[in-house]
Amino acid sequence: MKKKFIYAFVILFLAGATSCSKLEDFGDTNVNPGATTDPIVGALLTNAEASIGSYATLTTPGLYGQYFSETQYTEVSLYSTPQLSFAGNYSGVLNDLQNIIVQGKSKNMSAVAKILKQYVFWTITDRWGDVPYSEALTVGITQPKYDKQEDIYKGMISALKTAVTEFDGSLITGDVINNGNVDAWKRTANSMRMLMAIQLSKRFPAASGYAATEFKAALADASGYISTNAQNFVVNYPGGTFKSNWWRVYDGRKDFAESKTMTDLMASLGDGRQAAFGGSSEVPGTTTTSSTGVPYGLLRANAEAFTGANPGWARILRGDLRNENSPVMLISAAQIALARAEAADYGWTTEVLATVYAQGVTLSFEQWGFTMPSSYLTQSGVMLAAGPGSGANLKNISIQRYIASYPDGLKAWNIWRKTGFPALSPAPGASNTSKQIPRRYTYATGEYSSNSVNVKAAVANLAGGDTQDSKVWWDQ
Repeated sequence: MKKKFIYAFVILFLAGATSCSKLEDFGDTNVNPGATTDPIVGALLTNAEASIGSYATLTTPGLYGQYFSETQYTEVSLYSTPQLSFAGNYSGVLNDLQNIIVQGKSKNMSAVAKILKQYVFWTITDRWGDVPYSEALTVGITQPKYDKQEDIYKGMISALKTAVTEFDGSLITGDVINNGNVDAWKRTANSMRMLMAIQLSKRFPAASGYAATEFKAALADASGYISTNAQNFVVNYPGGTFKSNWWRVYDGRKDFAESKTMTDLMASLGDGRQAAFGGSSEVPGTTTTSSTGVPYGLLRANAEAFTGANPGWARILRGDLRNENSPVMLISAAQIALARAEAADYGWTTEVLATVYAQGVTLSFEQWGFTMPSSYLTQSGVMLAAGPGSGANLKNISIQRYIASYPDGLKAWNIWRKTGFPALSPAPGASNTSKQIPRRYTYATGEYSSNSVNVKAAVANLAGGDTQDSKVWWDQ
């Protein structure tokens, strides 16, 4: 594909299919792609939803957030320059979702596509900072401007609010996440709004500020938010053609481990969720667990020596949670409850801090099939130490948010960048000049040749320039 088509909307040629309600149905939809210029919007939605799990299984942010360690090729965890391209996100899943909206065949499907678009843009801006947003995916614009991250966040939250109001009685086809359940999509949109708003607490800390106002609006929305594990925003893969992204991590390879940073944290809290978080074998379906995390940030020779001496080192997730048909969690009820606890601690809401905090931790244990011990919340590393508004509880709330988000590495990296918790030490073998944990991805070289004026304008907004040490807007 020529570079000029990366951002612009491209008509896809899909035909010969009926609507989809399960991932396995998608295999028959892409038949005779040159037969018509009328896209099958159900197939586009299924394709986008089948791809969306990849954003919750990103390994680079998981390495920066120290959920994971590398076992042999250790360049990323030693902080080699993350000069990565975001172009494929635009030409792939975002293009499919924009196509659904442009076709306008169903208001409900357009609303679902709008919600999913914001989820994808959210992951992009959190990694790079300023990126194309308002002009992206627009016909005729081949060199879109880079929107400031503040404007992207406000745009995403606004789009989610609008999407919730746009649902009607029209048909939804190809929805393999919520099976056409409009109420579920509204809850998802409101939950995304809450998580986006809490991410802005450094920029808008006041109870009367933008972030608090948007958080409270989402919390109070009549359509509700994700509050039980039955309502989690999750991609359930069927296996076969559509395999879970967690299965793919160990598909013929074993390059990643649960980090010792993570296993040490779990051990310090006597946290039983570790029995699900780490497995002793990369073989899917196995039920043996491991708490032997691989030390983070080692040189290759040292990493290989460690895994060679400790064959039961902890793989990411227990084997039976890495089957071909294992789910990928995008947003859980625990994450939302703990975000509510953080908001209550800031004094943004009048919710009872201790209540929503306990709900969040309890929901996380339940999500993984465990019962929270009665003494768990009273230990010093977990217990709330002060009333809301003091800020004294931010450390323990953030650590529980970090644990509850496992193994979604981008969420871990976001929590740490925003709050500084849990306290993470840079890789001992760091190869970058600053020796510090990266704060963002840098722009790909292709952007400087294909969209030079706009990428340079974005770089001018970065204190320190286009480096991995420069902080994105919400991190400043």
